[in-house]
Amino acid sequence: MSKHVETAFADGVMTLRLVRPEKRNAIDRAMYAAMADALRRAGDDADIRAVLIAGVPGAFSAGNDLMDFVAFGKGGPMDEVQDFLLALVACEKPLVAAVDGLAVGIGTTLLLHCDLVYATPRSTFRTPFVDLGLVPEAASSLLAPRQMGTQNAFALLAMGETFDSGAALAARLVYAVTAEAEAEARSAAQRLAAKPPEALRLTRALMRGERSEIETRIRGEIDHFTDRLRSTEARSAFAAFFQRG
Repeated sequence: MSKHVETAFADGVMTLRLVRPEKRNAIDRAMYAAMADALRRAGDDADIRAVLIAGVPGAFSAGNDLMDFVAFGKGGPMDEVQDFLLALVACEKPLVAAVDGLAVGIGTTLLLHCDLVYATPRSTFRTPFVDLGLVPEAASSLLAPRQMGTQNAFALLAMGETFDSGAALAARLVYAVTAEAEAEARSAAQRLAAKPPEALRLTRALMRGERSEIETRIRGEIDHFTDRLRSTEARSAFAAFFQRG
């Protein structure tokens, strides 16, 4: 478990909260493992009928902890990352996200797996994969074009453009922009939790299509991602990033 991932349960909803404000909720390996475990518990517990994913004020997530990227680039496994992503895909309970502030990298791409995303007006979304010599992850190369359209997805994943809340709403990355994002997300999760669970599960599964296609893309992206972390391009990009920082 990780002290930076908190869970709570009320009204049929499990809240999964990232709590690492000093790092703007950058996700390390222990946090990935804790989130995967929480999602599996949600799937196994009949009392949990919806999951709300949230961060802290001003930061949903700054993305993957870059020091872990350095370790991966030296040959470390990405098992915890893949385990979390596959648990995200396997979860059959509705997933609702509340975003306030920064959503970078996995902080943006995990939203493509959520059924409803609420964001505050100050929220921003960015995936600087190519700038770091990397490739997209979390099956975003498959899901983003489907959800956002090819050009919006390219702007997000390849150009690395920053989407403000209005652009994210227009691109269908988020469902609603509201100053009360977490309160409205919680209300939606509670309403979902009150619905007939099997009818909701089947409806969600029909809308999402074949899970195997998404899982295959996740694994394929991770293979490329791992190779890129060990590339000259990525090493140079990370060296420049840390020098600036």
